[in-house]
Amino acid sequence: MFAALDLGTNNCRLLIAHQTRHGFRVIDGFSRIVRLGEGVSEAGTLSDKAIDRTVEALKICAKKMGRRRVSKSRCVATQAARSAKNSPYFVERVKEEAGIDLEIITSQEEAELTLTGCFPLLDRSQDHALMFDVGGGSAEFVWARILPDGGAQVDGWTSLPCGVVTLTEQHGGSDFSPDEYEKLILDVVDMLRSFDEQHGISHHIAEEKVQMVGTAGTVTTIAGVDMCLPRYNRSVVDGAWLSFDAVARISGELSVQNYDQRAAHPCIGHNRADLVVAGCAVLEAVCRLWPAGQLRVADRGVREGILSVMVGQPQASFTAVTPLAAG
Repeated sequence: MFAALDLGTNNCRLLIAHQTRHGFRVIDGFSRIVRLGEGVSEAGTLSDKAIDRTVEALKICAKKMGRRRVSKSRCVATQAARSAKNSPYFVERVKEEAGIDLEIITSQEEAELTLTGCFPLLDRSQDHALMFDVGGGSAEFVWARILPDGGAQVDGWTSLPCGVVTLTEQHGGSDFSPDEYEKLILDVVDMLRSFDEQHGISHHIAEEKVQMVGTAGTVTTIAGVDMCLPRYNRSVVDGAWLSFDAVARISGELSVQNYDQRAAHPCIGHNRADLVVAGCAVLEAVCRLWPAGQLRVADRGVREGILSVMVGQPQASFTAVTPLAAG
């Protein structure tokens, strides 16, 4: 029995699976919004309250892994833990109180595992894939060549400080005026221009030889809203196609709503209502810079990538690339 745990800036997520002939089958899971990275962009450290919330969630994960008799696990933490000065203290507390060995991975490995987890969604008829993961603390962008076997080789990647928690905290609140929202879109576009120019992504987009794949909460939330789901349903959202017209329409609507109006939507709720507008701005920036017309929605990523590697499936490989500096 295998387990993969992904502790991000906003979420703590666990999958437990057993190996099958063609990969793995998930039999149990856990997901909770813990907001580990709350305040990190300003204070530079994980707060006591955030650590307490996260440790309690990790205790639940440890109990689930124990009950399922997990024989092999990998538990990783990403941007919030990478950037916080007191991460060693946090990792020690997790070990002592939850019994979990937490590994803080680099942004490159995070991108690698996320792409690996998205392999089943890649279209082999396309030449390239542009995958983006808008997380809580950062956003990862991966430019990869799609291989005949369905895997991919990464030609370029970058990690930018435009996660939804980071942008919302920098703004000082969850509500944006139309001018502020437009400025945020343009700022993110500017962040991405050098990555685009370095790899000629716009040229490939114009030739219609690129599949775009979006993962993490913003993309899946917008997809759920577009489908008018009465409640979020991963089995319906994962692998769906989302048009850029829908992105512009829904993002525009959400950007002018207040917190309570956003929270009233069943696919958003109170847990995401304060962060979704910043996420919409990043998503709109992606759509404006790279007008592919549609993207594949992925409610999968690091955890699925970890499990894939555990059962011996191919992993995303990197060519000799140097990550583009953030910003």
